[in-house]
Amino acid sequence: MLGQNRTVNIVVGVTGGIAAYKTVHLVRLLTKAGHDVTVVPTEDALRFVGTPTWEALSRHPVTTSVHDDVARVRHVALGQGANLVIVAPATANSIAKITAGIADNLLGTTLLATEAPVLLAPAMHAEMWRNAATQANIATLTSRGVHLVGPADGELAGGDSGPGRMAEPEQILEAALALLAPRDLEGLRVVVSAGGTREPIDPVRFLGNRSSGRQGIALAADAAARGADVTVVAANISADVLADARHPSIRVLPVGTAAELADAMKEAARAADIVIMAAAVADYRPATVSEHKLTKEQGLLTRLDLVENEDVVAALAASRAEGRAPHGQTIVAFAAETSEDPVERRERARRKRERKGVDLLAVNLANADHGFEKRDNAVEIVGGGGAVVSSASGSKHAVARAILDAVRSMR
Repeated sequence: MLGQNRTVNIVVGVTGGIAAYKTVHLVRLLTKAGHDVTVVPTEDALRFVGTPTWEALSRHPVTTSVHDDVARVRHVALGQGANLVIVAPATANSIAKITAGIADNLLGTTLLATEAPVLLAPAMHAEMWRNAATQANIATLTSRGVHLVGPADGELAGGDSGPGRMAEPEQILEAALALLAPRDLEGLRVVVSAGGTREPIDPVRFLGNRSSGRQGIALAADAAARGADVTVVAANISADVLADARHPSIRVLPVGTAAELADAMKEAARAADIVIMAAAVADYRPATVSEHKLTKEQGLLTRLDLVENEDVVAALAASRAEGRAPHGQTIVAFAAETSEDPVERRERARRKRERKGVDLLAVNLANADHGFEKRDNAVEIVGGGGAVVSSASGSKHAVARAILDAVRSMR
């Protein structure tokens, strides 16, 4: 696994976009972790960041030509020897060429010659990203098993804003970590719920929560990278977060309410080996839903009668206990807590794990720095007998890996 006692050979392709300046930091992160990094820029890329920079950071000679180092058949050897190929930034033009299999430079031949995972970090203006040709190319590449990280929605070159901003180097590193993880979930079926449910009050209002779905999507992406066949039951997740679930082994089932999520999870869990309940599910819903917008003038907003929703994860655990799920199915639940006292959090987690009948419960601290709507998380994983079997903090992909490691260990 990348960064954990194993040096891997990584090719970093750089194409001609302004975001190439961010790839400098990515190469630094990879080499600092002790890995063998070869940078393969295009001619256009060198107009943004020059050869001396790439050679100094990677400690390898850099060329764009297939005619250099011919004796070693470099244009094929780089791809054959790679454990991972990253293209960052991946411009609209380079994505089109990769899709078509065009190999008119060293990066193109390297991509055609490799059997290693390929990770693209798209970067372009929003109109180019949304263009039907780009989206068709992305769909083709992901169907072939090419992986994506980003793009993010944010400020672009020239002062524009929208989807197309290259993922940050740390995010690309996290995606690389997932791709180089051991394939220890090969052949297993994993179901993950993600996001936050919404309970309608009237046509324009709902009861909801602040869950972005990032933790659940990170779990799904990492499970797929480890060889699992994954179903994501996705409750109200934005397109930029959901983009991280683009993988040929991931199927996404969109839902809205707690009842819809419960139905989808029960159906998907019938054949699942591992069930992870990462969604934030509303505990209550309005007793009635108005067909028309409630108004203050009518005095209809002063009272809201609620009824309790089903405890979805407890119902899944009960189905397993009653033999309506595969023998040996593993169920993981989450509990968001705001208490800063770790002893209190652990005690609440132990009681909740026992009450719900799950195998593992990940209790996460939800505060200004971690949890809902944040990129970082911090969890303790409580297992049988109330023991804390693992803990993790940092990015949600790092937390996802720790949770899947704990699941694999207990299986």
